[in-house]
Amino acid sequence: MVPGVATAQPLFSFGLISDVQYADIPDGRSFLGVPRYYKHSILILQRAVKEWNAHQKHKFVINFGDIVDGFCPKDQSIDAVKKVVDEFEMFRGPVYHMIGNHCLYNLPRSKLLPLLKIQTLDGCAYYDFSPVPEYRFVVLDSYDISAIGWSRDHPKTLEALKLLREKNPNEDKNSPTNLKGLERRFLMFNGGIGKEQMDWLDGVLQNATKLKQKVVVSSHLPLDPCATSEEALLWNCDEVMNLIHRYKCVKVILAGHDHKGGYSIDSHGVHHRVFEAALECPPGTDAFGSVYVYDDRISLVGTDRMASTDMHFSPQ
Repeated sequence: MVPGVATAQPLFSFGLISDVQYADIPDGRSFLGVPRYYKHSILILQRAVKEWNAHQKHKFVINFGDIVDGFCPKDQSIDAVKKVVDEFEMFRGPVYHMIGNHCLYNLPRSKLLPLLKIQTLDGCAYYDFSPVPEYRFVVLDSYDISAIGWSRDHPKTLEALKLLREKNPNEDKNSPTNLKGLERRFLMFNGGIGKEQMDWLDGVLQNATKLKQKVVVSSHLPLDPCATSEEALLWNCDEVMNLIHRYKCVKVILAGHDHKGGYSIDSHGVHHRVFEAALECPPGTDAFGSVYVYDDRISLVGTDRMASTDMHFSPQ
């Protein structure tokens, strides 16, 4: 293969879906009044798995978080998570999960992470994997510093609450009232990335650079304000992006959380794609995708409400 020349065949492909937010409850609406179809979303996942399996070549599937909804009755939480995980397990290959705020409304990390088969130290949920020698995937834990998911007296909870007190004067810390511009991200349903994870990410990007790997970063919370609503951003997205921009290896950043979806290319040429939510698909419609990975581009072929996106970049 000639370096820098696009190959006709992808190096590999994978499936993805975001914000299934299943619950066995009647349909409802978001805080903004957008319809939500809690029971229907698992049918979308079933159709997605069927299509991914029919493809036969996908190396893996990534779930971008919020596997069940916060309105799921708490006595049903474990069963609901297991039910959705079982649907993912019907895929004939590895499935990689990440945690979102709705997952943490339902279950503490100690119960959630084993169900999602996320094996890390101390209840953290960040990890990386390399499906082929040329590429590395980094899965961030967007709720590392968070007021949800950790015990009330956990240092990470206390750090999150301190930040929210400083940045959000509202009594309801999920309200952005009177917060201006990017300050609107300091809401309790978002989170941040702590020092240990930042150090880990730095090490992974150093290693990927050494190995000449291209990196795809996956996060439940988006990192670029041009691809998403200000209210959906990671608390310390600026700090994380400053680190990422020190390296040339990161080509694409994929995220969920902001259900309407979005796309941008930042000042350093990194592509940011935020995915449309399965939860907000009316019955008979879908939102999932298949991604084809080449040396110089990543092509998302979306189904129905998930827009297709071609992301071209320098192969170096």
